[in-house]
Amino acid sequence: MPSSLAAFHRLIAVLFLGFASGLPLSLTGQAMQAWLTIEGVDIATIGFLGLVGIPYTFKFLWAPLMDRFEPPFLGRRKGWLVITQLAMAGTLWWMASLSPKDAPLAFAGVAVLVAFLSASQDVVIDAYRTDVLAPHERGLGGSLAVFGYRVAMILSGGIALIWAEQWQSWGRVYEVMAWIMVGAAVFSLLATPRVSGASQPLKSDPLRELLGFLALLAGVLAGAFLSRWVLMGLGLDPDDPNKWIRLLFILAGIACALPLGGWAAKKAGFETLTQSLTSYFRQPGAWAFLLLIVLYKLSDAFAGSLTTPFLIKGMAFSQAEVGIVNKIIGIWLTIFGALLAGALMLRLNLYRSLLLFGVLQMLANFGFYTLAVLGKGAWGGFTLQPFDWGFVAISQPADIDSLLMFAIAAENITSGMGTAAFVALLMSLCSQRYTATHYALLSALASVGRIYVSPLAGVMAESIGWPAFFVVAVVLGVPGVYMVWRMRSTIEALMGKEETKT
Repeated sequence: MPSSLAAFHRLIAVLFLGFASGLPLSLTGQAMQAWLTIEGVDIATIGFLGLVGIPYTFKFLWAPLMDRFEPPFLGRRKGWLVITQLAMAGTLWWMASLSPKDAPLAFAGVAVLVAFLSASQDVVIDAYRTDVLAPHERGLGGSLAVFGYRVAMILSGGIALIWAEQWQSWGRVYEVMAWIMVGAAVFSLLATPRVSGASQPLKSDPLRELLGFLALLAGVLAGAFLSRWVLMGLGLDPDDPNKWIRLLFILAGIACALPLGGWAAKKAGFETLTQSLTSYFRQPGAWAFLLLIVLYKLSDAFAGSLTTPFLIKGMAFSQAEVGIVNKIIGIWLTIFGALLAGALMLRLNLYRSLLLFGVLQMLANFGFYTLAVLGKGAWGGFTLQPFDWGFVAISQPADIDSLLMFAIAAENITSGMGTAAFVALLMSLCSQRYTATHYALLSALASVGRIYVSPLAGVMAESIGWPAFFVVAVVLGVPGVYMVWRMRSTIEALMGKEETKT
C-alpha cells in the first residue's frame, strides 16, 4: 500500500476510534446526569454519582494485562478492541432495562461496569493510536481523535437528550447506543489496520503476572478498607448527612488504596506494571509531567462536571434546548475547533499549542459565569425552524437563547483545541513497548479532575451558588497554564527526542 494511502487509512481509523472512545463517556456522565435530573435526584447526589467514573482513574492497574496478553487471531490491540466493544454493547443494553429511581443500587453498579469497559476500551484505543501513528502524524492524529470523540459526545450527550424527550424513554436511547457499539466492534474487526510488529509484549511468566495483578487488587481493597476503619475509629460516620464527611471517606480511601496496591504488586512480581512504570520514570521531568497532566484539564473538568444540571435545573432550559445548542449546533463549532487546532499545530510547536489552548479553555468558563449572573434571555435569542435529519428531528420551532449558545460555543471550541494538544503530549510520553500501561497511567491522571471533582463540585455548587462556582472553575485553570510555562524547555526537549527517532 502506498505510504500516503497507508497514512490516510491510519488517520481514518484514529478518527473512528476517537468516536468509539467518546460515545460511552456521556452515557455515564452528561446523559446519565440528565436522566437522573429528570427523575428528580438532588444535585449533590448527582455529583456523588459522578464517582461511577472511578474506573477511568484506575485503568492503569489492569492496562498491564492488556500490554502483556494477546487475544488469539486478532493481535494484541485489535483483539482487545473487539472484546471490550462487544462487552460494552451488552452492558449498555442491560443498563437500558434499569430505572435509577426504582433500582438505584443496581443502576449505579451497572453504570460502574459500563465505565470499567469504557476505560478498558480507552486503554486499547490510546495504545493503538500511539503505536500506529508515526511521530509526525501525532498532531493531526490527536486533532482527529478529539474530533471523533467530540462528535460521539454530541450524539450521546446532546442528540440523546432530544431523543429522550421525543421518545419519553431513556431506556430506548441506551438501547440505540448499544447497537452503535456493536457497529464499532465490526469496524474494529474489519477496517482498522494492524499495528506493525515493532510493538511486542513483555516476555514474562503469565501465571506470575496474573498473581501479581490479584495481589495489586488485594492491596487496593485493603487500603480502601483500612482508611475507612481509621476514620470510623476517629468517630466519623461514612453515612453522615454532611456530604463533606462522606467526601473525606472517598478521598481517604483512594489515598490509601493506590500506595498499598503498588507495594503489593511489586512484592508479587507484577513485572509488566513495575517495568513499565520504571521505564516511564526514567524520562527527564517524569514527575513534573504527571503534575502537569493532573492540572491541565482541571478547570475544564470542574465546570463540565455539572454543566448539564446547571443548564436544566439551575437555568431552567429544557432537555431539547440543551441538546440542540450544546450538541447539534455545537457540532459545527466542534468541527471548527478541531480543524483549527490541527492547522495551528502544524505551525506551532507542542509547547506553544499547550500554552495558548490552555489559556483559552480556562477563560471559556466565563461564558457560563455570565449566563449564571445575567440569567436566561439576557442576550435575547432566535428561533430554530423545524428540521428532520433522519437520525434526529424537531417538529416544532425551537427558541434558542443567545447567551446559552455563546457559552456553549466558547466551551466546545476551546476544550477541543486544548484536548488536541494534550493528546499529542500524552502520545509523546509513551514508550512503544509499554504503550497501553504508559498511556493508561497518564490519561488516568488526566481524568482525576473529571472524576474526583464531581462530588466536590456538587457540594460546592449547593454551598456557594452557580456564579461563584464558575469563578472557582476559572481559577483552577491557572496552575495548569503555569506548569506548561514552567516546563517549556522540558516539553521542547521531548519534541526534539521524537523528531530524532524519525
